[in-house]
Amino acid sequence: MKKLSWQYLCFFLILVFLILFPFINDSRTLIILLTQIFIFGILAMSYDILLGYTGIVSFGHAMFFGIGAYTTAVMLKQMDTSIAIFILSIVVGMLIAGFISFLVGLLTLRLKSHFFAMLTLAFSGLFLVVAEKWRSITYGNDGFTFRAPEIFKDRITFYFFVLTCLVLIFVALYRFVNSPTGRILIAVRENEQRTRSLGYNTLHYKVIASVVAGVVASLAGSLYSLSLRFVNTSVMTMDITLDALLMTIIGGVGTLVGPLLGAAVIEYAQHTLSGLARDYPIFERWIIFFGILYILAVIFFPKGIIGSIRMLLWKWRFKLNERKKAPTSLPQEKERFE
Repeated sequence: MKKLSWQYLCFFLILVFLILFPFINDSRTLIILLTQIFIFGILAMSYDILLGYTGIVSFGHAMFFGIGAYTTAVMLKQMDTSIAIFILSIVVGMLIAGFISFLVGLLTLRLKSHFFAMLTLAFSGLFLVVAEKWRSITYGNDGFTFRAPEIFKDRITFYFFVLTCLVLIFVALYRFVNSPTGRILIAVRENEQRTRSLGYNTLHYKVIASVVAGVVASLAGSLYSLSLRFVNTSVMTMDITLDALLMTIIGGVGTLVGPLLGAAVIEYAQHTLSGLARDYPIFERWIIFFGILYILAVIFFPKGIIGSIRMLLWKWRFKLNERKKAPTSLPQEKERFE
């Protein structure tokens, strides 16, 4: 209970800081950067449901991100730019992503390890080709711009909307992974054969995880397209999936908080390195330094940032308990006996 109290206190303080930040610092650049961190934090948490809690490595997660992005963009361009249409586009995108993830899950989750990963990559590639060729709707690789609802023309309003979505999704996923279903997903990750022998239909639970992850990724895609007021086929490329994977690994798999921290680290590093490239020629190939950052993170934080911190705290508590349990010295024992 004491541990949970400290966690809740930390989350509350961070949330209060994020709420007050726009009133403390009116930098438009930082507001946009934090908004992008929130969006990709939602995407990374959705991927953590697959990798961290179910042990599923998917290379097709960008497919659901792209479904949400295109659904919102197309509906706002073809129908209306009202807030009602925007909310409806989010719901429609999540329903489509949920249905597609359900079908893809049934078709692919019977496979193991790399066979499943490669098949999800194939499905993602199929949707990418559809987005490229269906030019009457998607405008192909060129993409298209669209107008945002009037209320979101103020970046601070959109910032608070995305922050609210992030908090709601975090609470919902936290309840999900700590529910009986979430515990079974963890059992599947640890030992699927043992879980199946206990009478659980592991395919059923893996499909549930796939649907939940797909629906949340669709929401992130909808928010991403609205933040740019533009969408093209880049939202369905492998880069989006790799970003989600790396955010989860760097932050710490199976933690929910880790992916948020990973999203902050990666988005801030991209923003800083690309900014340095404008002033210093050595950073023109900033992607090389970005790769070095990944390598250093994996070397020094093999369990992710959150996982490594937890391991250090566990070792510290273990040593502290060992010292308390250590036998007293011989003079003290003799004095106590006498």
